Amino acid sequence: MSDNELGLFLRSRREAVTPAQVGLPAGPRRRTPGLRRAELATLAGVSIEYITRLEQGRDRRPSPPVLAALADALRLTPSERVHLYRLIKTGDGAFGCMGDTLPSREVRPSVRAVLDHLEPAPAVVLNRLTEILACTDGYRRLMGSTGLLDEGAPANLARFVFTDPRARICYPDWGDRADQTVAALKQGPFRADPNVAALADELTVAAGTEFTRRVETVPGLAAATGITRFHHPEAGELRLAYEVLELSADDAQRVVVHLPADAPSAAALERLESRRTGHLRAVP
Repeated sequence: MSDNELGLFLRSRREAVTPAQVGLPAGPRRRTPGLRRAELATLAGVSIEYITRLEQGRDRRPSPPVLAALADALRLTPSERVHLYRLIKTGDGAFGCMGDTLPSREVRPSVRAVLDHLEPAPAVVLNRLTEILACTDGYRRLMGSTGLLDEGAPANLARFVFTDPRARICYPDWGDRADQTVAALKQGPFRADPNVAALADELTVAAGTEFTRRVETVPGLAAATGITRFHHPEAGELRLAYEVLELSADDAQRVVVHLPADAPSAAALERLESRRTGHLRAVP
């Protein structure tokens, strides 16, 4: 794991903001895809040297006013601001929100009831190890042919993505899926959690640089919503919109719901689920 998550996050967000978004001219011969350090320094009202120290990990405790100025300059979303604050508070590693608790593998009855109401949509409950704790029949129809659910209980999504060749077939945009998987693993205590550390060690050996390079370069903030492409041997290529619903901190679990992102994908999923034809509709 990178020991400079704050610097990694700030640099990745700086490179994601274009000059036009903050009212600056693009100018010729730019070597960075987003803002230069000097431009961010000007917007935040700090020195270039200070931005450099933050990104290089030589200063990990910016004051609240500087933190707010950086968040404003980088146009951070509310979730990104919360993540930035957590990086500051946990920078010294002296306190972990999860403590010594084991990753929960028990799914509350009310959460299972929610899954029942989500049928026939593909939906799954994951813990911080990305273990599959419960899912809808729709998810089994979607993923059953991939081999993911053949691992036993509980199957592990991160292990599947990085160690099973079939993952590169069912996820045409495998690189993006791998990025999001690493971001989800890093979103919590990561290696400060011995259970997650053991999984990371396993993936380091099994997947090598495909995993370790992402650990060093992907910030620990997975997308809460988006569209992913999925190849199903019977239904063909699907475009699925997904929503990640975080459960309470006591659960340390999340529900991921997939919905068809277009009419052809909706029709394909309906063919897989013949008992409720017409139940799923494409997300506008």
